[in-house]
Amino acid sequence: MKLERVEIVHVAIPLVSPFRTSFGTMTTKDTFLLHVVTDAAEGWSEFAGDPEPLYCSEFVAGAEIVLRDFLLPRVAALPVLGTAHLAPVLDGIKGHELAKAALETAVLDAELRSYGMPLATYLGSVRERVPAGVSVGIKESVGELLDAVEGYLAEGYVRIKLKIEPGWDLEPVRAVRERFGADLPLQVDANTAYTLADAEHLRRLDAFGLLLIEEPLAENNLYAHARLQQRLATPVCLDESLHNARDTASAIAMDACRVVNVKPARVGGYLEARRVHDVAHAHGVPVWCGGMLETGIGRAPNLALAALPGCTLPGDTSASSRYFAEDITEPFVLVDGHLPVPRSPGIGVEPLPEALRRFAMGRRDLYTAL
Repeated sequence: MKLERVEIVHVAIPLVSPFRTSFGTMTTKDTFLLHVVTDAAEGWSEFAGDPEPLYCSEFVAGAEIVLRDFLLPRVAALPVLGTAHLAPVLDGIKGHELAKAALETAVLDAELRSYGMPLATYLGSVRERVPAGVSVGIKESVGELLDAVEGYLAEGYVRIKLKIEPGWDLEPVRAVRERFGADLPLQVDANTAYTLADAEHLRRLDAFGLLLIEEPLAENNLYAHARLQQRLATPVCLDESLHNARDTASAIAMDACRVVNVKPARVGGYLEARRVHDVAHAHGVPVWCGGMLETGIGRAPNLALAALPGCTLPGDTSASSRYFAEDITEPFVLVDGHLPVPRSPGIGVEPLPEALRRFAMGRRDLYTAL
């Protein structure tokens, strides 16, 4: 393939309800889509970050600069465009995994479309559909939380994840457990909100039979997470701390995590995400696919990843309606607690022209071949 044009489409889609975590509240999915045009096919991807560097160091405006000024000039200089040639070029730029993931995914989408191959086949997925969990943000009251959980269970979600922070942890978890019973698959996500000094407090969560506690301490501190795991019966799951397969292997060797949340954008794309999965799976560590409130463009490839053999826990691959009254692709609809894995070539979806026009805030060409 040869690169002909790369376009960025800035979109802003209102959420059906505010989504609050320990680092802030979102009311709109405000990001960009990357549209890659080659001489063989076109590809799409979604930047997973936000307008502000709160969840991670990358953000929308910064990623556009990195793509335009550093990544695309190197990729455009390749004599042949393909994912097999991307890694040595992208590795020359330090960090910026989310920006790299957007570029790699769009190129991979175009490449697979040119072959007529679905991403699920390319990755080695083994399921036609995957169980869907749902992430429930921090609420104004326990009553509001219980109502939200009840609604999601009525929709068919098979696992509940509660966002927690200091002051919003034991009481909401206890209330959900008491209301919905011991058989409900339940986990919590702290988004780095605690310190090792909170170990005794966090140990009180052991009483609730949780599947896991996700990223309780500061990211990249594997030693502290290993110390914490020694004091908890609840498995520690790492998210923000795992940037690649090497980090994953180190965390498992240190017993810093007993469950792995793999987010393709966080690790630089779906090829590295598959390697993270493979490392964890080889060590018998359960894997699940996390979410970043994606539109259908980001959700579709996540479903292909979630169908890999080591992904034995329900992920955050919720239905489109969990976040949006209207998606920019054909909506993903929950059926019996599961979502189908796309089987069309590439990522299996593309934006609906009318929806994209409504939600697009602007378009810019980042690269055009001479």
